[in-house]
Amino acid sequence: MLEQIAVFRHLGTLSDGTRVLLRPLMKEDRERLLDFFTPVSKEDLQYFRSDVTKPEVINGWIDSLDYAKVLPVIAIVNDRIVGQATLHFGAGPYRHLAEMRIFLSKEFRRRGLGTLVIRAMNDLARKMGLQRVMVQVVADQRQVIKAFQGHGYVLEATLPDHFMMPDGETRDLAILILRLTPKREEF
Repeated sequence: MLEQIAVFRHLGTLSDGTRVLLRPLMKEDRERLLDFFTPVSKEDLQYFRSDVTKPEVINGWIDSLDYAKVLPVIAIVNDRIVGQATLHFGAGPYRHLAEMRIFLSKEFRRRGLGTLVIRAMNDLARKMGLQRVMVQVVADQRQVIKAFQGHGYVLEATLPDHFMMPDGETRDLAILILRLTPKREEF
């Protein structure tokens, strides 16, 4: 399966006619990825687990690329990264699960890129034999939650005060799950 991931390519068209290529992140994308994350706003940055504006963070991701653990997919328009999504694979008793994370550049939001990326990542997860994909979204990001629900994700839980902002304020965290295989019913 890893060979198939390495050659994965998906061409899509946004509602305004812009053509987008989705493909796995590769080591050669280091500078493009740095360029993509450098202008991230402070508002967006507060939702990241790491400070993606720091080159050492991006270099660490590139240097430790391992599609068996994390599958990063980039969205490219005119040789420029405009979006990135990852599937973080579970192991052991969680090997049937993956967590999806997604980030789009501001100028490509509300243009259909998120839909294109979510569909492609769900298809990849399905082809890889996963049974569930999870996303974690700060609960006040209703548009994001609605977008995932529009793709079949179900709000499974809301964890009160589970996400801490950089200023120490806590927010509720929504857990959404997409079931890729039906629940087994035993008799």
